[in-house]
Amino acid sequence: MRSIDHNPLPPAAYLVGLQRPDQDPAEAVSLLAELHELVANLDIPIAGSVVVHLREPHPRYLVGSGKMEEIAAAAREAGCALIIFDDELSAAQQRNWEQDAGMRVIDRQEVILDIFASRASTREAVLQVRLAQLEHQLPRLKRLWSHLDRQRGGGATQRDAGEKQIEMDQRLIRESIAKVRRELSAVIRQRDTQRKQRHRIPLPTAAIVGYTNAGKSSLLNRLTGAGVYAADKLFATLDPTTRRLVLPGGRAILLTDTVGFVRRLPHRLVEAFKATLEEMVRVDFLIHVVDLSSPEYEVHWETTHKVLEEIGAGEKPVLTVFNKVDACVDEAAKFEARARHPEAQFISARTGEGVDSLLAVLGDGAAGDRRLFRLLIPHGRHDFLGELHAVGAVLSEKHSARGVMVEALVPPQLQSAAAAFERKGK
Repeated sequence: MRSIDHNPLPPAAYLVGLQRPDQDPAEAVSLLAELHELVANLDIPIAGSVVVHLREPHPRYLVGSGKMEEIAAAAREAGCALIIFDDELSAAQQRNWEQDAGMRVIDRQEVILDIFASRASTREAVLQVRLAQLEHQLPRLKRLWSHLDRQRGGGATQRDAGEKQIEMDQRLIRESIAKVRRELSAVIRQRDTQRKQRHRIPLPTAAIVGYTNAGKSSLLNRLTGAGVYAADKLFATLDPTTRRLVLPGGRAILLTDTVGFVRRLPHRLVEAFKATLEEMVRVDFLIHVVDLSSPEYEVHWETTHKVLEEIGAGEKPVLTVFNKVDACVDEAAKFEARARHPEAQFISARTGEGVDSLLAVLGDGAAGDRRLFRLLIPHGRHDFLGELHAVGAVLSEKHSARGVMVEALVPPQLQSAAAAFERKGK
């Protein structure tokens, strides 16, 4: 990141969270805490933060003018010259803030973009992040040039030159966007070729998905010895990695690790990472890893499912895996999770606890003669549900007033009985 005058940033940032009228106060506090962690990943110290109650958004600053002055004064008093909003700011709002507060102002989207830029390693990930950055920068050129005008004194002649320069820069950025898209298309074609080669091998495929920092890469390493970089930080890895896993009984499956999700993931990043996220759409089923040690694991679970819906993978069969059981000291939370998700597996990728049970379920799911069924089993037929758990592979299970909604890989001996409960479509 750079300050307005291109000098090194001061040693601290001031964070601003927003609580909207229809929002749970605890959620606003939780999102601000997540912003703390995101900013810390950029090695920017945090000197202060505040949650602002927002009755309605204001077009100039997002918050009211009085609140803007209050936040700017608090940031200056804390020794900050950088304000970071948890909500998205428009290009005009950022420009207004910086002009009137006299300091650099960014939002959550820009923080996530910077993290992705620092973590991308493969050619595809680098290009995807670069595309997102260029698209983010294009509408903000006027903001950048207003900084330069103030540095020069802002005379009329200089502003005319600045306007011409903005037009030139806009053209250069559009040309860069077109160039990056061409290069990205070539990389995606190469990935498609690799994917087709993988699919020539008649193996079941699964993608490991979940909230960022849930332990997806650690699970892939535990199961396959892939050696994928894994760390206790957000977005530790951005690049998908596919490995072959030999299951009990000799069957094999292809596992793909994917980028983690986060609340308020910038939409342009969802679009920019379509090629990566397509891995989730093309596989046979998903392994959803959830950090059981997080007090907000249910929120993370819901966030992941929302993103899966957004990218077109919402209908995929899902095997839920609660990770970090060794780090979860709340026995009530464990009991509640098992009650809410009876079909889930509970493991520790770090210690190996529960991994044998997970491998057994994956082994059942990899059986080539089993067929995927979506079933609505009446409450009076829990005997059949018990049989499915005993000899099938139950991927998801949801109780409702009408019965139990189940997605399962059903062995041949139960397929005729399962057909009576089959539910077509959604």
